[in-house]
Amino acid sequence: MRRNEAGNVSILAMAAVGLAIVLCLGVARVGTATAEKARADTAADAAALAGADTLALGRQPSDAVESARAAAADNGARLVSCSCRGDEVEVVVAIGRARGRARAEIEAGSLVGGVSRDRGSLHSGKLSRA
Repeated sequence: MRRNEAGNVSILAMAAVGLAIVLCLGVARVGTATAEKARADTAADAAALAGADTLALGRQPSDAVESARAAAADNGARLVSCSCRGDEVEVVVAIGRARGRARAEIEAGSLVGGVSRDRGSLHSGKLSRA
């Protein structure tokens, strides 16, 4: 006696298509989260540099916090925290669920008019991920 197995291939093909869709959705979510994290890191860099530039110009830490907040907002982020200690600014920003952290220091020895120069670009000193 021979059974009709023609429908089994259709079921297996549907299961494979369903699995492929689930995997594609997972990859898309990871890609979106990675892009959002990169945007948050960029916004944190900009905010830390803006705050350090403000300090380098001799302004108050409260002014540096406002500069960092404005730079974060210009990059589509929200400033979560900003710490100004001496010649150092450390910020945390958020875009959606992604968070970016950065720290900028003023290099006192290389300041020209309040801002140091490095390979043609303006910045306030060293920038590092916090």
